[in-house]
Amino acid sequence: MAVAINGSKDWGIVPLDWSGSQLSYMSYDFRDNYLKSANDQLRYQVIWNYNGYTEGTEPSVYKDVVNVVFKVETSVDNTNWTTIATIKKARDIANKKYDTGTQPLGHRFTIDISQLISDQLSYSLCPINKGTWQGSFYGGMNGGLTMQDNVINGNSVSGGSPLSKYNVSDNGTFRRVRVSATFEIIGITGELELSSTTLSAAPKITAINSVNQFERDSVYYDKYNVDYYTGYKFLTRCPNFSGGGVTNDFKKPVRIDEQAEWLQFYIRRNYSDDIRTGVDDIVGADGIKIVTYESDGSNNTFYLRDFEDNLLTDVVSSYTIPSDSQNQMFIQNISPYYIINSGKVWQPDTPRTTTNYPYWNAYTSNTITSNTIYYTAELVKIGMWSPYSEKQVTKSYKYTIDRENENIPYGYVRFHWLNSLGGIDSYTAKRDIVEGLTISRDVIERKSGDRTWYQDNQGYQTGATPYYTLDNSVYISDTMRGGDLYKGGREVTSVNAERVQSVYTEPLNESVAKWLEEMLLSPNVWIEKDTEATEKGNLSNPYLRPSTKGYIPVIITNSDAETVNQAEGLVKFNIEYTLAHKVQTQRN
Repeated sequence: MAVAINGSKDWGIVPLDWSGSQLSYMSYDFRDNYLKSANDQLRYQVIWNYNGYTEGTEPSVYKDVVNVVFKVETSVDNTNWTTIATIKKARDIANKKYDTGTQPLGHRFTIDISQLISDQLSYSLCPINKGTWQGSFYGGMNGGLTMQDNVINGNSVSGGSPLSKYNVSDNGTFRRVRVSATFEIIGITGELELSSTTLSAAPKITAINSVNQFERDSVYYDKYNVDYYTGYKFLTRCPNFSGGGVTNDFKKPVRIDEQAEWLQFYIRRNYSDDIRTGVDDIVGADGIKIVTYESDGSNNTFYLRDFEDNLLTDVVSSYTIPSDSQNQMFIQNISPYYIINSGKVWQPDTPRTTTNYPYWNAYTSNTITSNTIYYTAELVKIGMWSPYSEKQVTKSYKYTIDRENENIPYGYVRFHWLNSLGGIDSYTAKRDIVEGLTISRDVIERKSGDRTWYQDNQGYQTGATPYYTLDNSVYISDTMRGGDLYKGGREVTSVNAERVQSVYTEPLNESVAKWLEEMLLSPNVWIEKDTEATEKGNLSNPYLRPSTKGYIPVIITNSDAETVNQAEGLVKFNIEYTLAHKVQTQRN
């Protein structure tokens, strides 16, 4: 029968801690930070204290702790948890004070689970010209394990049951993480046994597939963790934002025909009591507010809310509203083409006259027009009660309409990539596009044919005229011995070919160039292409693939930066890349 451990136990170092202990002061802002990078350290430490043991004291008596068994679980919905590892850890190497040689009290057991969590994450693309992921928990086009998606019960799509969640991959962009601990102790016979003592899970965190440059970036994601304050950022480092005390004049160029421009963001809480100062209001809806600025000085305001369908909801006084606790990732298409042709554009339903959710009316005025110069996008919370109220919770991101004609043979190159914050960024390169093939061959040398004689068309028949002209029907093959030159010598057994391309960017200032460097460092880069396969996908299922364009993976092979205006600090990149899928060739 399992027994309790000797002494006491507690968490030491954990990625998230809001307590007032001395340990919590070891990191910025009491480590009260819910978003963490899976590519930074994610350390969990258990401290065991008993009978004045120092770090160097050997466990020796019944019920002393020898090992701590950590249980690591992940989830996307904060409800269904999957155990990804159990880690048995002996105590850490003992420390000593340099001046006295004394050792700290207690035993410490420390693990780092960052590699485990990083292996759970990838990316999640949203289909081009679609408003958002089909669902936040399972995401869109995931880069993780390929599952049996599109599996239904029944004999037809119309008569089948919904997809089983066990047949689709979890969203590749985030994981909720919790870690608990049990204890392996010295048993009454001296053998190791598992104690009945457990240590409740440490505060849960959300891990994202981000990276931080050691010398440049902060490891704290408090400004990307959408909550109840203002001035949060979307998951991009593109410097086209303003608000929250930050002013930036850069407007990201987007072409009027572009179908995929993404804003990805994480909502921890949808806090309600801050919509209006001094008034108890609740969040009735969430939307991306778009404001267009026209050449005549006017502007239009409307909202995109595709992502809102993935919010968790509650029922309050018969009204369905977004839940306060969300802890999930969202994405929204804000491209001009999507807004004009496919976007669900809305205006707030005020005052609230219905219990229906969501609280929006159809928007009937202009969106992006031929007179639109630029537009802004920001995440807002809409108050439920009259009078109408809203609160901006992110910075405002700015986009200028690029109307330059596409007049080059190969067309512009639209890049998408997994950025350093785990979101999806995009950029269109338009200058000096070159395309070619890199080819290598495997060659062998064969014996050449005999050219000393040719088989003629004369035959011999015993008892008759010795020679006669052979009838054409007697030739069983076009390959008859003698004099053939088509074969032999050096032969190619296989051809290895890669399609290579290069393109120049526009002149870029320093901040934009640093942002675009992320594409060169990203492990996942795609270009948009219109192919027979993508056209077929659009024709077969326009809901799932609402565009004839698709994501084609590429590998960035080289890049050079050229200074074009030293006084203004402008540079342009020459980006060289190959298609990830090799050119298929025959084998000989």
